[in-house]
Amino acid sequence: MPVRKIVAGVGSLLVAALVWGEVEHWRASRRRLGTGVRGVGSGTAVVVLGYRNTGERPNAVNRWRVRAGLRSLDGPGSVLVVCGGPVGGARPEADLLAGHARALGYRGPLLREASSRTTWENVREVGPLLEGFARIKVVSNPFHAEKAREYLRRQRPDLAARLVRARDQRFGEWLLLKPLLAVRGRRSLRRVDAGRPTG
Repeated sequence: MPVRKIVAGVGSLLVAALVWGEVEHWRASRRRLGTGVRGVGSGTAVVVLGYRNTGERPNAVNRWRVRAGLRSLDGPGSVLVVCGGPVGGARPEADLLAGHARALGYRGPLLREASSRTTWENVREVGPLLEGFARIKVVSNPFHAEKAREYLRRQRPDLAARLVRARDQRFGEWLLLKPLLAVRGRRSLRRVDAGRPTG
């Protein structure tokens, strides 16, 4: 087989994988949202989930999640809610997320949940902070955020009804990693749906 055809075939497979990764993340960002509740609370809570952080500075994933959280804010009625205890290091992930948000210039209201160590605990512990809001957005990798939305539906269906889409999916971000993240995310969600919660 000519080298040109091999290169073209490999290139086509790569492009197909990248497109598939984008589509899967787009779909994940739009699943398991709420049905909408009228007359309950006001404003929007933008919940940013932390990622295992081993140092004293936020890692690349946590920095990206903060940026995605900030662009998900609706305006004056929005509150940033950061989550995560000291999982990979001595400092709670919530502190690192909050500090990075302030470093990026965010001066709005900010709530912290700094004791959880898993996604299930994130959702359980942050629930009381969300009760006064009409809309709730969960920010993370779209598949991880979808899992958190499912956990919220199981733990607090009253709050899950208020879930709306965040802006954590943007075309081209993490482009080369999205196929791998989609494979892992789909596998994790299958375990959750089968009654075997993970993390």
